[in-house]
Amino acid sequence: MARLLGLAYPGGPVIDRAAAQGDPTAIRFPRGLTAQKDLVRHRFDFSFSGLKTAVSRWVETRQRDGLDVPIPDVAASFQEAVCDVLTAKAVDACEHHGVSQLLIGGGVAANSRLRALLEERTAERGITLRRPRPGLCTDNGAMMAVLGAEVIRRGLPPSSLQIGADSGLPVSRVLV
Repeated sequence: MARLLGLAYPGGPVIDRAAAQGDPTAIRFPRGLTAQKDLVRHRFDFSFSGLKTAVSRWVETRQRDGLDVPIPDVAASFQEAVCDVLTAKAVDACEHHGVSQLLIGGGVAANSRLRALLEERTAERGITLRRPRPGLCTDNGAMMAVLGAEVIRRGLPPSSLQIGADSGLPVSRVLV
């Protein structure tokens, strides 16, 4: 997204800063997998491919027509669409599964709008929101590298190179 708008990488912080100067209602971008037909099969799934395509086409159309691209408004509207879906589905999942606390992490957890909207929506539903301060919200790849370095430092055996990735596996052991 940042690259499309000619903004610096990594895009998350840049989009967040640009969005602060824009109007989140300026452009109504789509909310993926939120239609009634999607809620049965994809209730807790996220897809932002349609959103990215919509933003790309919106920007390309403006540029083709010789119009300025209001980057703050595009950033704010994009950010609002993403945060709306993420927070609504996260709160829905908590309620559906009887979870009273929600923990966020990773780079996206530093996003100011995501944090504010989650705070608002979890408070309305009596769910406790846990979140690290923004400086501790780092890229998931960096977090995994630190974990790998800690495993090596402790002399633990490495995983096989044939190990499969399964993001749904529970955390079963804590390194102390």
